Amino acid sequence: MNLIIWLVLGGVIGWLASMLMKTNDQQGIILNVIVGIAGAMLAGWFVSPLVGVGTINQADFSMPALIVSFVGAAALLAIIGLLRRGSSS
Repeated sequence: MNLIIWLVLGGVIGWLASMLMKTNDQQGIILNVIVGIAGAMLAGWFVSPLVGVGTINQADFSMPALIVSFVGAAALLAIIGLLRRGSSS
């Protein structure tokens, strides 16, 4: 059951981050889940130690953990956007 919640929350976080970063038209539900989970991992490595809050990957489903995971997903999309823009030039 924890895995299902983790996938659903990863998808929602990835979808919200893609809407914020305006990449929602370019990706589907699978990519949203991947971005949400990978962004939470990124946030777990870099943001969590700074603020002292876990992420959804650490089985912490609190509001601060969701916010940290969302920040990580948005940061991941920003990094991907910068890399794409840099390689297109």
